[in-house]
Amino acid sequence: MTSDTTETIEITDTEAGPARITWHPATRPRLVLAVSHGAGGGIEARDLKALAAALPAHGVSVALVEQPWRVAGKKLAPAPKTLDTGWRGVWPALAAPGLPVISGGRSAGARVACRTAGELGAHAVLALSFPLHPPGKPEKSRAEELLGAGVPTLVVQGGNDPFGRPREFPEAPGGTYELIEVPHGDHGFAVPKRAEIGQEEALELITDGVLRWTGSLG
Repeated sequence: MTSDTTETIEITDTEAGPARITWHPATRPRLVLAVSHGAGGGIEARDLKALAAALPAHGVSVALVEQPWRVAGKKLAPAPKTLDTGWRGVWPALAAPGLPVISGGRSAGARVACRTAGELGAHAVLALSFPLHPPGKPEKSRAEELLGAGVPTLVVQGGNDPFGRPREFPEAPGGTYELIEVPHGDHGFAVPKRAEIGQEEALELITDGVLRWTGSLG
């Protein structure tokens, strides 16, 4: 494990290969938020960086998880089954601090978090840019994964996300999940210059919403 003044990096073995966790610890942590990347990028995503910068000051340690395929330098994500295997392998390290763990991710990582939440004993799920369907194919819905998480779930979705705009999401039976919309945001939460909110405001909407939600969890 290597470290500097703000983070530590931990390599952990999984059945899918070594994964990497970048810890952003809170001084007095009460929760761990573990979030992984999508199929097309890494933990440098703007929303993941914003959460890692904002949440530790509020008692939430953030663990940014790089799946084994990214650690190995591969360009293409493996099948969902392999992604789930990697996430399961990382979980003991995420739970090691002895705190409730929120299982999270963006895009493909959000699907992994939803699919595995119950078996891993996740406290809750944070789904950033949940890919409700492939672009242009709303009939290929993945809503069952989201609705089947079985724990309190927060979805943060861009208003112009081609993988599923907020209005396309199904009703949340029994309060299955909450949804925060980032106006004009795309799949990476980028907002156009002509939008009424700027990029920093969009990121603050995400971090403020996640902070409010984590504060509401029992």
